[in-house]
Amino acid sequence: MMELMIIGGSRGTGAELATLAQNAGHEVTTISRSGGTVQADAKDPASIAPIISGADAVVITAGGAKGVSHNRAQVTKAVVQAMTEQGVRRLIVQSSLGAGDSRKHLPKAIALFTQAVLARALADHNDQEGIVRRSELEWTIIRPSGLSSKGAHGTWQTAEESQPASLGASIPRQDVAAYMLSILTDESTFGRAISIAGG
Repeated sequence: MMELMIIGGSRGTGAELATLAQNAGHEVTTISRSGGTVQADAKDPASIAPIISGADAVVITAGGAKGVSHNRAQVTKAVVQAMTEQGVRRLIVQSSLGAGDSRKHLPKAIALFTQAVLARALADHNDQEGIVRRSELEWTIIRPSGLSSKGAHGTWQTAEESQPASLGASIPRQDVAAYMLSILTDESTFGRAISIAGG
């Protein structure tokens, strides 16, 4: 059993992960502006450090916030600082397919659409990923394709940055959450950015 902290766990992928992890017997704490298990300002290291203390792993699934520039990056910066101060090592971060070098994993037409429509969100994700990469934590970046609320398929495709792939299919949030749960202790994913899409 692990003690798992999920930042942004009140909805979306974070909520799906919380359910799966609890069903698997893990102790789960979700941190969210709107409540979750614990209501806290995830952009404030002093606010979240006592909550993170003692965790075996932290997962960030925070999204954008209305009226807040680069919310994901701000949250990630604070979480990385708090984890470093508290000696918590394992971090999984949900980014997006199209961020960093993963644009090459998208079919050309989807890549062009993504860059045009999601430019602001991808800029936030790129800053977020940079913060993670500069840390000394045992991190994994997960880059899902278009997320859906459909039921889990139980299958997915993945590719690391160095691998050729075409990953245009959307993926249920439940499947992204299941993949995150499956790699919590997988050392082969440490220091890796992994694209994931529906299988």
